[in-house]
Amino acid sequence: MGIGDALERGRDAYARQAWSQAFDQLSAADDDSALDPDDLERLGLAAALIGDDDATTAVGVRTYDAFVGNGELTRAARCAFWLGMRLLERGEMAQGGGWLARAQRLVEEIGPDCVERGFLLAPAGIQSLTRGDGATAAALFEQAAQIADRYREPDLMALSRLGWGQALLQLGRITEGVSQLDEAMLAVTAGGVSPVPTGIVYCGVISECMRIFDLRRAQEWTSALSRWCEAQPDLVPFRGQCLLHRAEIMQLHGAWPDAMAAAKRVRILPRRQNQWLVGWAWYQQAEVHRLRGELAEAETAYHRANQSGHEPQPGLALLRLAQGKLDAASAAIRRVLAEVPGQSRRPRLLSADVEISLAAADVKAARAAADELEEFAAGRDVPVLDAMSAHATGSVLLSEGDARGALASLRRAWKSWQEVEAPYEGAKARALMGRACRQLGDEDGAQLELDAARWVFQQLEAAPDLAGVEALLRPTIDAAPGGLTTRELQVLRLVATGRTNRAIAADLFLSEKTVARHVSNIFTKLGLASRAAATAYAYEHDVV
Repeated sequence: MGIGDALERGRDAYARQAWSQAFDQLSAADDDSALDPDDLERLGLAAALIGDDDATTAVGVRTYDAFVGNGELTRAARCAFWLGMRLLERGEMAQGGGWLARAQRLVEEIGPDCVERGFLLAPAGIQSLTRGDGATAAALFEQAAQIADRYREPDLMALSRLGWGQALLQLGRITEGVSQLDEAMLAVTAGGVSPVPTGIVYCGVISECMRIFDLRRAQEWTSALSRWCEAQPDLVPFRGQCLLHRAEIMQLHGAWPDAMAAAKRVRILPRRQNQWLVGWAWYQQAEVHRLRGELAEAETAYHRANQSGHEPQPGLALLRLAQGKLDAASAAIRRVLAEVPGQSRRPRLLSADVEISLAAADVKAARAAADELEEFAAGRDVPVLDAMSAHATGSVLLSEGDARGALASLRRAWKSWQEVEAPYEGAKARALMGRACRQLGDEDGAQLELDAARWVFQQLEAAPDLAGVEALLRPTIDAAPGGLTTRELQVLRLVATGRTNRAIAADLFLSEKTVARHVSNIFTKLGLASRAAATAYAYEHDVV
């Protein structure tokens, strides 16, 4: 095959977005005869999109030199900008900063009237966002957007509005920020934005939507990103984050096997992974294991997440709760809440704090967490946050003895969970609604709610929750084994699920002291000496 054949095949593959073939053919042509600047630019982009960082940098330097040699200073400045940004992303701060300084020098030489000046506002805007200075970032990205509009430059138009939207969200101006993100996505989905900015905008917008719990937008843009990735089979960047956001959404929607599969795929993608991405994938797997009751597997996955630099909370604290290690669970959730003030992770931490505090019979702490969560959700008009807040408040009201108020809050939570198609969380709300009905003396209502929750937990294979609901659903047995009372029989069933006295007290709305008395009576009546023996007895006599 001649040089011309390889070059033409490379250009054709590039046009078809067959990035691996484009890279191979253009590299072959380059080996025989140095490529011109346009083809070097194609080769560099193909290298970037197959995840070859070293080739991307090497070809980028050659492309820059070629543009300078031809006197094409604006293209050289754009090339230097992208070299700098990629090197900064790889953690090579000195080299990245040097290339950005070189791009800035070229822009000064060109004069004020060039679109590249807008691109060079982005690094300063990103630094301001990182420092938490949303006001400065918003001003910088707004200026960049004005330059993009003046030149009708689609790449800058999309990138600047992404940054502007992120800055506005950081300032708490949610509606304005989301509007800018939507405009960035319109530019991307119209098809005029280059591949690398397209991937950056997709991932950035989806991350922001997840951060503010706007799951509808996140799902819509995640689906669009998936289609974009699938149209380019050789594409390596942007797939990992896409898969993990999909895994989060799948888990919420109850598609736990699919969520697990998506998280596992991130760990085996054929590229040098960022460690935090691998850690995030482990965390997602740990969450599914925990919900299924696969506690040993969850423990391993949380530790692997931590080893890769991903904070394993609140999942690990909830695992400790499932293991009956209440002190460890409480200490962990308190520690991480103290370290993460006002961040996007806080609502999930607060929800976990409510659950753990109630299990530990610390109603005061649970009330404080629920009140903070309610304040966080107020005025945001985000169904997921509304559901989390109403769920937490209902749980606390139930423990405070206000079953009627709890029922009203929990019904709101259940409706919101239905709205976002979250079956597991909805079933947890219904289980609490059943307990509220029972406190109000409505046993028929309690049975209906608990039975509805049981059906969902069965479908999801959520073993721990299923065991808890089934213990509450057991019919009253007049001739209980060993002469146990109905309440003692309930306690025995919960002991057999591995619950501690504190956890049983929270489930049955009793004091821990009362539960301890029931456990002592059970041991005496049945002639048993330990919880393990009681568990064996429960299974042998078909109590569980």
